[in-house]
Amino acid sequence: MLDRQVLAWLAPAVQRLAGALVRRGVSADAVTLAGAAVGLSGSGLVALGHPLAGLLLMALGRLADGLDGAVARLTAPTSRGAFLDIALDFLFYASVPLAFAVLDPASNALAAAVLLAAFIGTGSSFLGFAILAERQGLNSAAYPQKGFYYLGGLTEGTETLLCFTAMCLWPAAFPALALGFAALCGLTIGTRLLAGWTLLDAAPNKDSLP
Repeated sequence: MLDRQVLAWLAPAVQRLAGALVRRGVSADAVTLAGAAVGLSGSGLVALGHPLAGLLLMALGRLADGLDGAVARLTAPTSRGAFLDIALDFLFYASVPLAFAVLDPASNALAAAVLLAAFIGTGSSFLGFAILAERQGLNSAAYPQKGFYYLGGLTEGTETLLCFTAMCLWPAAFPALALGFAALCGLTIGTRLLAGWTLLDAAPNKDSLP
């Protein structure tokens, strides 16, 4: 819900940083891989009982996630890069609830499992729509810079990161935050299913038949 506004606000600074990286010969794929490594290290620190240090690394990892696309657009965007970006994004998002489950299994495991199930719903509806939208030649007017159809929702990247921040600042509140955010993800799943039902062609698709 907030991604479009946040991305527009950050765009000038991101473009300057991306330009500096391009001038130094840094590739978009290198930024993607470095950001994923840093972000996942942050989740590891959370699991080890250092949520504030983990939050710092996660924030740096998300900064890199914003930079890789800008670097790609200044050089040569590739399908491989777009795939790598989204696959590692989802891996990072899943790692945070897992980290809190490892940190305190007795208190956090159930809420983490519910949130992970919600993430599967938001991720599968997001990617499933993107695949079929590509087949039908649909484009996203809201996110034209993305390498695929970016179907928004109530819980986009910005909201997810705000939730992760709250979890790291108040680890004892993880169960309540996770269950609350899972409920919001449920609303996103519903709106995405509705979008798929209304926007995608209802004609038979021979490629999807068994």
